[in-house]
Amino acid sequence: MPASKSVKLNTGAEMPTVGLGTWKSQPGAVEHAVECALKNGYKSIDTAAAYQNETEVGLGIKNSGVARESFFLTTKLDNPDHLVAEEALAKSLKNLGTTYLDLWLMHWPAPMTAGCTGPVKTIDWLDTWKSMSKIYKAHPEKLRAIGVSNFSVKYLERLLEAQKQDPENIVVPAVNQVELHPSCPQQDVVDFCRSHGIVVTAYSPLGSDNSPLLENEIVKKIAAKHNVQPANVLVSLQANRPGVTVLPKSVTNSRILSNSTIIDLTKEEMDELHTIDKIHHFRACHPSWTGWGSLGFPDCLDADK
Repeated sequence: MPASKSVKLNTGAEMPTVGLGTWKSQPGAVEHAVECALKNGYKSIDTAAAYQNETEVGLGIKNSGVARESFFLTTKLDNPDHLVAEEALAKSLKNLGTTYLDLWLMHWPAPMTAGCTGPVKTIDWLDTWKSMSKIYKAHPEKLRAIGVSNFSVKYLERLLEAQKQDPENIVVPAVNQVELHPSCPQQDVVDFCRSHGIVVTAYSPLGSDNSPLLENEIVKKIAAKHNVQPANVLVSLQANRPGVTVLPKSVTNSRILSNSTIIDLTKEEMDELHTIDKIHHFRACHPSWTGWGSLGFPDCLDADK
């Protein structure tokens, strides 16, 4: 399974396979991480309004001196902003110091109160997607593509059914960004997205901070065979999955550089890595924090009780 360098979106645009993730990357550190990444060959940067670091990401972009059109930039609509999508987009663009986004995602299909203290059950995320579609169609100069994040197959099915009924006004997402790693492979989501021309972006490919996956014997064995670090195997696993892009994250220069080393994995190696889920399944980010239960993810149904 040779790793890809980029994947084609349903808009026709190319999205780089490996990008820098900035979840949990604090202001003060994240601007240097972004600057380092862009100066050293990264072609994709991912952030979100919810991360509260868009301004610093924008500063890192500016300090890198790299031309805006030479890299792919993604940010996300925050959960409390479902009724004010257009204003939220304007704020993100201003914070990032850019006139356009390559990709704008609905962060969660989970409208919430200001400060994310609880769910707002009177708002339907599908109406928010209709708003995002309208903005995308009206402002191609601001948005090159729109997509979703943390969408299960169940939620994607609802969106695509609505799109089929109203194709003039509702857009098929270009991307679905979800948690993917050997302890959370979500093959059902990947397969569904692939069958509908939706690219999948993997967040937390290492299993997030201090991940047990870095000490897993299967991961270490494959890393030793290829003479790379365990982190490289975990990032490469996603880059070797067709139609999948991946967001390793770090604020340490040496790790930012090493994380971009992608190796080709055999089908047997990929299959062996995915057996880890049968022994130790976990999520770094369980959807129940939103107050919306499982959000349709089969491994999270306990949150609906």
